[in-house]
Amino acid sequence: MSETAPASAAAPVGERRNALRAVVLAGGLNFEREVSLSSGTQVVEELARAGLDAEIRDADADLLPGLAAAPADAVFIALHGATGEDGALRAVLDLAGVPYVGSPAAACRLAWDKPAAKSVVRSAGVPTPDWVALPHSTFRELGAGAVLDLMVVRLGLPLMVKPASGGSALGVQKVSNVEELPAAMVSCFAYGDTVMVERYIEGIELAISVVDLGEGPQALPAVEIAPASGVFDYTARYTPGLTEYHVPARVPADVAARAAEQAVRVHRALGLADLSRTDAIVSPDGEVHFLEVNVSPGLTETSMFPMAVEAAGHELGEVLAQLLARRAAVAR
Repeated sequence: MSETAPASAAAPVGERRNALRAVVLAGGLNFEREVSLSSGTQVVEELARAGLDAEIRDADADLLPGLAAAPADAVFIALHGATGEDGALRAVLDLAGVPYVGSPAAACRLAWDKPAAKSVVRSAGVPTPDWVALPHSTFRELGAGAVLDLMVVRLGLPLMVKPASGGSALGVQKVSNVEELPAAMVSCFAYGDTVMVERYIEGIELAISVVDLGEGPQALPAVEIAPASGVFDYTARYTPGLTEYHVPARVPADVAARAAEQAVRVHRALGLADLSRTDAIVSPDGEVHFLEVNVSPGLTETSMFPMAVEAAGHELGEVLAQLLARRAAVAR
């Protein structure tokens, strides 16, 4: 499957729209199921406004038989967490010959592994905070206290503790003193076997969405994130009123331009396709630091990708319909 369709593939969307059979995948069996169902419902509604009927389906045992009985022209993956982002489902769709919007399986596996993605991004010349990623077994075998002391010496305080893979900021915590670190690690291990401890950088958090409608990946206006708690965790992301969003972000033009350039560079360096969202933080000196990338951006009412699409002057449904039409055209 080609990662980039010809620009002309997006042109006839309006003419083919009613004939296009689209399936939206949402749900899954993980911590982010409810968020995914909300995203999937929103996608179906936005596509309907754009004149395209879409069926929503879960990623369960009925999915492959259903797609075999009634093949989709293209699938939109609104699954979050491992189900939609670690590449496994996309690999199965590839095996079944089902075209889908989004990044290929191998790129998703790389992006899903946050430490590995940071290594690739740093090699591409994009700044990212220093980090250490260690499995639970290392703390058990070498002694948690000794290992934690070394991490504090190496990275300093405060720290961000997060699962090495995962989305929606599940398990993410800011640690301001040594006494808080053990409990934060234990909490984080509930979401995965490996924890990434990252140097905390004070600054302005940005979400920079990237979309490719046929002319190469383009960055949309950055969204500035201002959580009332100071930490953009799961609660701050999905509870209306707990976070303020400003789009375009209230940063100098040169900083916004650098953030946009870096988001596109991340998208290319990791081999992503169609759409992505890069999370970054701008330090007081104006440096833009990469935090992580999402290959299946949220599409709920409080999600940043729809905000960015609107700020760019586009209709979300039209963008999603174009992405589906391009993938359907490539498959043919």
